[in-house]
Amino acid sequence: MMLVIAEQREAKLNRATWETIAAAQQAGGPVKIAVLGSGIDGVAAEVAAAEAAEVIAVDAEPLAQYTADGYVAALAALIGQEQPSHVFLPHTYQARDFAPALAARLGRALVTDVTAIKKQDGGFVFVRPVFQGKLNADVAADGPAPHILTCQIGAFRADAVVRGSASAAVRKAEIAIDAGAIRQKPEAPFKEAKQAVDLSQAERIVAVGRGIKGQEHLKLVEQLAQSLGAEVAASRPICDAGWLPMDRQIGSSGQTVAPKLYVALGISGAIQHLVGMKGSRTIVAINKDAEAPIFEVADYGIAGDLFEVVPAMIAELAK
Repeated sequence: MMLVIAEQREAKLNRATWETIAAAQQAGGPVKIAVLGSGIDGVAAEVAAAEAAEVIAVDAEPLAQYTADGYVAALAALIGQEQPSHVFLPHTYQARDFAPALAARLGRALVTDVTAIKKQDGGFVFVRPVFQGKLNADVAADGPAPHILTCQIGAFRADAVVRGSASAAVRKAEIAIDAGAIRQKPEAPFKEAKQAVDLSQAERIVAVGRGIKGQEHLKLVEQLAQSLGAEVAASRPICDAGWLPMDRQIGSSGQTVAPKLYVALGISGAIQHLVGMKGSRTIVAINKDAEAPIFEVADYGIAGDLFEVVPAMIAELAK
């Protein structure tokens, strides 16, 4: 049995959860989905739309706000009750915070940033990137079940989730959590500014690279993004220069995204950037250099001057 740990904050489901459910379904076998928190009936009902054996709601006041201690205690108890063969988590900041501690608590193998799952010799081999995405490694987890894995955002398609003909049954788990054993005191999630955004949740993104030439030209990028109803993002040089805040950076040292539409303006396509956006459903690249690596992953490419192409796109979108 595969156990998927859904991620939610303030009763809002992180859409990376759907990608993780898709990965678990593709692995084969029955799937159960666990939701942790307090007042999570709505989230539990939402994920119950997936084809699953059941949804398990771990509803407890000590889990009202995320803490690594609380999640590790709750999940260690839940996994002990359910005895899954594998535990699936989205590879988010939150999962990366507590998953190693959970694996250590259980004494089980942890495989992170999984991009594909292959069946081999009656078991599974997990594919994950190494050397900043330059190579892929096949990893077989040693030791007894359950094996714990985190799925890279964008590696599995959320729209590939198999929906059930009827909602899955929701069961509340009886798990006692000692609030006094939680050492952390959670604070509000850090945000650099009011306009800060979690790009991993964006459905459309317009990203800009060094081809924009100067900060004063960012207005053109913002106009295109506004026309598309998209968020603005950037490659590392733009953020290093201070032209856009660091929370807008895409790549191995920034955010990993998988929007429905990713428009790359003046981005050459260094591997460090590609690993952060190659899971996008549709990639449109505009670059003067017809040999730019970005065109190797693009679904549509325009080898041209972005200062000529983008205004034409804005004009067409305005019609």
